[in-house]
Order: sequence, then structure tokens, then C-alpha cells
Amino acid sequence: MLLKSDSNIILPSSFYQIPTLELAQNLLGCILIKKTEDGNCSGYIVETEAYLGPTDRAAHSFNNRRTKRTEVMFGSSGHAYTYTMHTHCLVNVVSGNKNAPEAILIRALEPLTGIDQMIKRRGTNQIKNLTSGPGKLTKAMGINMDDYGHPLWMEPLYIVKGYEPISISNGKRIGIANSGEAAEYPWRFWITGNPFVSR
Repeated sequence: MLLKSDSNIILPSSFYQIPTLELAQNLLGCILIKKTEDGNCSGYIVETEAYLGPTDRAAHSFNNRRTKRTEVMFGSSGHAYTYTMHTHCLVNVVSGNKNAPEAILIRALEPLTGIDQMIKRRGTNQIKNLTSGPGKLTKAMGINMDDYGHPLWMEPLYIVKGYEPISISNGKRIGIANSGEAAEYPWRFWITGNPFVSR
């Protein structure tokens, strides 16, 4: 059983001002919170994927591609980068410095609070399936495109201090087979043995 903190310390903007690969691991064990009119939900971040921008063929900002969608990535770190893939909204943490567009995809959460609301939104009562994927967790938490660009140290979408994982594993990222050598980069990180990891 992992030690879990009940701390409500919102992580400051300075927390995000470190190299992307380091931040992707430091986010593990932190608590993502979303407050909505329907209720508040939270979960421990248990899986992330890092995307290193201009030099990473798998990144939306590869080759400094600047579009309406990627604009937030060219700003300061610690903001939410939401985008729609197929019918799902996915949420990322902007990392890197200004004009160094990098981001970290939050791939999976371990549900903490607001589980009844998550069940209602997802239409399933299988707890392990509620937030074990990037599209699942946004639907369960009520995260959507309105959260684009939101600073993650302010309500209603924010991250607080959680616990420090005992062990972190890493491997290849998922769903990027057509990105050349970038498909092999071991930039997916997860809490070793956590049952809520996407796979």
C-alpha cells in the first residue's frame, strides 16, 4: 500500500520550471483536481508521457510548428494544453521555457475523490477503468477544451502535492508508431505496479 498525503498544498508555478523529462516523473504521485458545478473530482497522477517539442517527431510542436492549437506550448510552463483527438479531449502540462514548446501528457490517474461523479460521467462502475487512459480521465474529471491555457496553480483545474512514488518505471510512448525514431524514445513514465496505469 502506497503512502498517500492529505496535503492540500497547491504546487506553485516554479514547480514546473524544470526540464521536461524530470517534470514528467515529478508529476507522478501528485494530485490533479478539477472543480465543476457538478462536483469536485481528484486523482493521483500515475502515468505521464513527455514530448520534447521541436526535436521530437511525435510532438505537436515538432519543428517549432506554431498553430492555434499549439500556441499555449510556446508560452510559460505550468499551463494546461488541451486538445481533441477523435472524440476525446486530452490534457497536457506545458513544460519547457518560453518558445521551447514541450509538454507532458497526463495518461492515467488513480481516482481519489468524486468517484460517484466519475462513474456517472463515464457510464461505468469499474473503478480500475474510470481514469486508466488519457481520454477516460478527462471525461471522468470534467476536463474539456475550456481548460485550454489554464494555469495549473489556480482553481478550478490545478495540481497539489501528493506522495513520492517508491518506484518509477519508464518505456516507449503509446500510439505514435508513425513518428520515426521518436517512437522508440522511453519517455513514458508510470508508478511501478500501480493498477490504474493505462497498460
